[in-house]
Amino acid sequence: MQIQDYKINLKKAVNRINEKKYRRVCLQIPEGLKSKSFEIVDFIKNHTHAEVIISADPCFGACDISDYKFNNLNIDFILHVGHVEIPNLSYKSIDTLFLNAITDLDVGIVLKKAIEKIEGKKIGLITTAQHLHKLDEIKEILIKNNFVPKIGKGDKRISKDGLILGCNFSSAESIQDEIDSFLFIGSGNFHPLGLMINTDKPVISADPYTKQVKKQELNDMKDAILRQRYGAITRSKNAKVFGVLIGAKKGQIRNKMASKVKDTLEKKNKKFYIITLDFFSPTSLEGFLDIGCFINTSCPRITIDDYLSYKKPIITPIELDIVLGIKKWDDYRFDEIISK
Repeated sequence: MQIQDYKINLKKAVNRINEKKYRRVCLQIPEGLKSKSFEIVDFIKNHTHAEVIISADPCFGACDISDYKFNNLNIDFILHVGHVEIPNLSYKSIDTLFLNAITDLDVGIVLKKAIEKIEGKKIGLITTAQHLHKLDEIKEILIKNNFVPKIGKGDKRISKDGLILGCNFSSAESIQDEIDSFLFIGSGNFHPLGLMINTDKPVISADPYTKQVKKQELNDMKDAILRQRYGAITRSKNAKVFGVLIGAKKGQIRNKMASKVKDTLEKKNKKFYIITLDFFSPTSLEGFLDIGCFINTSCPRITIDDYLSYKKPIITPIELDIVLGIKKWDDYRFDEIISK
C-alpha cells in the first residue's frame, strides 16, 4: 500500500490477522503518518473481520510498545507501522507485527551532491529504517566513483546492517577505525550529530526528501549542541537533590543503568529520589520543586531534543559523571542504549 512517499506491506498484516483469526487490533503509528491512519484502518477492515483501534499516544520507535496498556482493551494483535523490530526485545505479551515504511525516493541526485563533499576514500554508510533497502544501490554508486564503501554491523539492538537508531550508533562505531568519514542517508540532524560526536569522524548528511547535503552546517550544530550540554552540566553542579528518571516504555527501561546511577550518587553522598514515568513532559516533572537536576536513564534523545522545554536541567548518566568529577569534559559522548 502506498501512503504519501512510503510503501507499507499491509497484506502481511492482513494475512497474519486472518490466519490467527484476530478480532481486535491496535494500530501504533508515528506522528508523521498519523494523518493516514484511517487509510490503514479501512484497508484492514476491508480485508479482515477485525476491529481496529488507533493508538493516539506518541509513537517514537520500536522501543515504544505499550502492550501493558492494551491488555486492558482485550487487544490480541498490535500492528506497529513505521519502525523495524528491535531484536533483543520480547513482544510476547501481545502478538506484534512491525511494518517498515520504506521510501522509493531517488537517491541519485542527493548522492551526486554528497560525493563532491566526501572526505577520504573509505566511506562508512549509515541510514535509518526508511532507506535501508537503498544501501546496496548507494554502495554501487560509490564504488563506481572510486570510493570504498563499508557497512557496519550493529549490536543486538540493531536488526539490519547499516541501521542507526537515535539511541544506538553501534553500526557506525563497529567500523569507525576502518573508514575516513561517514555518509548518512536520511532526514533530520540528530543521527548525523550523534555520529560526529561518538565516532569523532567527518560526517556528510544526504537527505533524499529535501535533496540537501549538510557538512559545515553539521559542524556548526555540533558546536551549538556541545555548548548547550556544557551549560546543562554546569547548572547541574549546584544541585543539592537529584532525580533519577526511569522510563516505563518496554524498550527504554534501563534498570541496570538506573542502579549504576544510584550507586554513583550514593558514593558521592548525594541525595536523590527515583522517579518513573511513561511519557516525558515538562508538566510531569515541574511539581518536584526540591530537585535541582534530573538524570535521564530512559531514551537518550529526550535529554537532547527536549532540553529547552524543561525548567530544571536534564542530563545523561555520562554527563552526571562529568558533573561529579568522575569523568572529564574531554570524555563527552552522546548517551546510548547498548545491547552487547
